[in-house]
Amino acid sequence: MTELLHIAERAGWADGLAAGEYRTSTRGVTLEQEGFIHCSLPHQLRGVAETYYADAGDLVVLVIDSDRLPAPVRFEPPVPGAEEYPHSYGPVPPAAVTRVVEVSRDAAGRLVLPYE
Repeated sequence: MTELLHIAERAGWADGLAAGEYRTSTRGVTLEQEGFIHCSLPHQLRGVAETYYADAGDLVVLVIDSDRLPAPVRFEPPVPGAEEYPHSYGPVPPAAVTRVVEVSRDAAGRLVLPYE
């Protein structure tokens, strides 16, 4: 099992729970639009958070058990030669999410993320 992390807007995660599957690739982009759901390994989470979610509020981190995903997971670089990131090539069922971690901000306004 590999623990995959995905930053989600709380409302989007709630919608996924209600629908029985989470289908957001990244902020403002659906699985259908991107073709996969962006995930991170723990050491990659800070970079993703600062690049795509620095100005966002009400976030959570989904901790996903890769063995519980029915879709394939592929590790791919965003551009040739870059570090590879995990991508789920299908929706995330709620049963694959082992924890939902609240994201807060510190006194300086920086996102407080798990695994740091």
